[in-house]
Amino acid sequence: MDTDELDATFAALADPTRRAILARLASGEATVTELAAPFAMSQPAISKHLKVLERAGLVSRGRDAQRRPCRLEARPLRDAAGWLEDYRGYWEESFQRLDTLLDELKSAEGGDRRPGDH
Repeated sequence: MDTDELDATFAALADPTRRAILARLASGEATVTELAAPFAMSQPAISKHLKVLERAGLVSRGRDAQRRPCRLEARPLRDAAGWLEDYRGYWEESFQRLDTLLDELKSAEGGDRRPGDH
C-alpha cells in the first residue's frame, strides 16, 4: 500500500465524526442530509468531513436523479487492516511472554506461602 494512501486513511479515521459517518455508510448509501441528521452540526460541516473521507478514498458520491448518495469504499480500510495485521505476530508474542511471566510470578508467590498465610 502507498504510504500516502495509508496516511490519508488513518488521518480520516482519526476523527470520531468521520468514523461515525463510515459506520452509517456501512449499512447503505445516504445523502449528506441523512448523514448530518444525527450530528449537532451543519450540512456544510458534514460536507467537509465527507471531502476528507473522499480524498482518502473511503467514500464516493454517485448521482441518482436529484440525489447524490454517498457510499462506503472499503478498499482503503482493507489495506489499513492488512498493514495492522503485519503487527499481530508481534503483539501475540508479547502477550505470550507476559502470560508466561504472570504464570511464573503466580507460581513463585504460591510456592512461598505457608498454610495459614494470607
